Amino acid sequence: MTNPTKKVLDELTSTMKINPNEYSLKVSPNRIQSFGYALAGWLYMLRFQKNTRLMSVSSIVIFAVALWLQIDFTGWAILILTITTVWMAEFLNAAVEAVVNLASPDFHPMAKVAKDVAAAAVLLGAVASVLIGLLILGPPLLHKLGY
Repeated sequence: MTNPTKKVLDELTSTMKINPNEYSLKVSPNRIQSFGYALAGWLYMLRFQKNTRLMSVSSIVIFAVALWLQIDFTGWAILILTITTVWMAEFLNAAVEAVVNLASPDFHPMAKVAKDVAAAAVLLGAVASVLIGLLILGPPLLHKLGY
């Protein structure tokens, strides 16, 4: 193998050679504990992130309306994917905020950039989800209401 090719391959495979157990303070020993950590994160979000509580109510309302309107399987798939994407963006936003707060407890312009960009990702997802919701739920809702 030529030297440039070897260098590229070494770069591409370098991350996969890092054992996270050597750098993590706490590593989950099994899948049940991993699930527990994920559930703990979700409960944290519900307790401390008020947007998550609003998202919970919104998600339930959207699912109830979709049931009432008897949305087809494709519509359900798109709604579930859209709602999940917004939830994931919100969770990642909170994770970015936590890491930035830990790494930069004092004000720093780049810490602000990180937080603002993560928040913008949530906003983008939320706006897209409203538009998708209107496209999927709007026509059957108008039909059901007699318009």
